[in-house]
Formats: sequence, structure tokens, C-alpha cells
Amino acid sequence: MIIKSSTSLRNNYGAISRLAHEKQEPIYLTKNGEGDLVVMSIDAFERREETHRLRSKLEAVEAAYLAGAPTYTHEQVFEEVEEIFRAAEKNQFGLS
Repeated sequence: MIIKSSTSLRNNYGAISRLAHEKQEPIYLTKNGEGDLVVMSIDAFERREETHRLRSKLEAVEAAYLAGAPTYTHEQVFEEVEEIFRAAEKNQFGLS
């Protein structure tokens, strides 16, 4: 965990920015000895947001599974996709 004072951000923005980009983790800023803000690089923030989106999707899938939603093996999914491709190919080339 990286902790810096808000004064260091004000007086040395460049160094804090470099640190955020190098470490790729949040920097906690304090004001009067108390936690105040968190800063991080945009790349680190976007990765964190993507992780949250994926986690939410996984939680939704798990909830559906636990609620009894149907499940499929990867073989069943691949066969279904193959069927879709075969049908599209027939339509594209006028095959019957």
C-alpha cells in the first residue's frame, strides 16, 4: 500500500504520477493525517473496472446456475455453433 500526503501531490505531482504509473496500484492520499483520497493511473483504474465487470458477470452466472438454469457442456456449445455455421453457409451459397 502506498500512502502519501496531499501536500506531496500538490508540491510534486510529477513524482506521484510516475509512481502511480510504475506501481500500477492505488496511492492513498492523506490530509491532516487522515485518509482523504485515492489516486491511480487510468490503466490501473480501467483494469480494476474490467475485473469488477467480469466478477459481476460471474456472480450472475453462478446465481443462475444455483437457481437451476440449464447448463451445457463445451461439446454441446461447439456443436450448436457448428450447426449455426452450416446453416449460414447453406443460406449464403443457396445450398439446401
